[in-house]
Amino acid sequence: MIKLALENVNLWYHDFQALKSVDMEISANETTAFIGPSGCGKSTLIKSLNRMNDLIEGCKITGGVMLDGEDIYGGMDVNMLRKRVGMVFQKPNPFPMSVYDNVAFGPRTHGVKAKGRLDEIVEKSLRDAAIWDECRDRLKKSALSLSGGQQQRLCIARALSVGPEVLLMDEPTSALDPISTGKIEDLINELKINYTIVIVTHNMQQATRISDKTAFFLLGEVIEQGATELIFTKPRDKRTENYITRRVG
Repeated sequence: MIKLALENVNLWYHDFQALKSVDMEISANETTAFIGPSGCGKSTLIKSLNRMNDLIEGCKITGGVMLDGEDIYGGMDVNMLRKRVGMVFQKPNPFPMSVYDNVAFGPRTHGVKAKGRLDEIVEKSLRDAAIWDECRDRLKKSALSLSGGQQQRLCIARALSVGPEVLLMDEPTSALDPISTGKIEDLINELKINYTIVIVTHNMQQATRISDKTAFFLLGEVIEQGATELIFTKPRDKRTENYITRRVG
């Protein structure tokens, strides 16, 4: 089933065109990786999937971004969109409050007030993010006291707490050590059972380990997309082959 469909998406920052005629289908309950050199449009596109680029002055987008067949730029409520399409950033960014309040923040914003219900959501979200056992006794402690890897999993729990359908991850392990990176990768493989995941990564080995589909970006264009195994073993475009064999980028 197609969860997200991009139809002739073009994006400009003032006079600079950052995305050029992007067409793409992202399947539900799969992990799709965006790869390509720095500045090629990967992060720009992933931020377009929940309208984070709305916050940037001079940003203009044309084309359609369909979520379950509805254009997210066609009058969809932005708060509801971001509830359905969550985001995890490159560097862990927990709020300067307790572990519990970090995870409860989203549900409270969306009207959940009962402590019993909040307790359930916090525990489930932390369990789903594979960090419950490490912080169940530290729920009232500051989230800033956690390690970097724990903070990133807490940020994933925070994103999961509002019940999203899609989870966007913009280089979620680039600031982490190898052990923490492995835990996040294992987590991604578990989460796609219930969520659709889109990840930007510079680590091509990571893309091969965790993604079902891969899209290669170059200068704002999607050069090639398809099953990850085929992209990395039998690329159709010479530019893709050059990038994945490290001849460019």
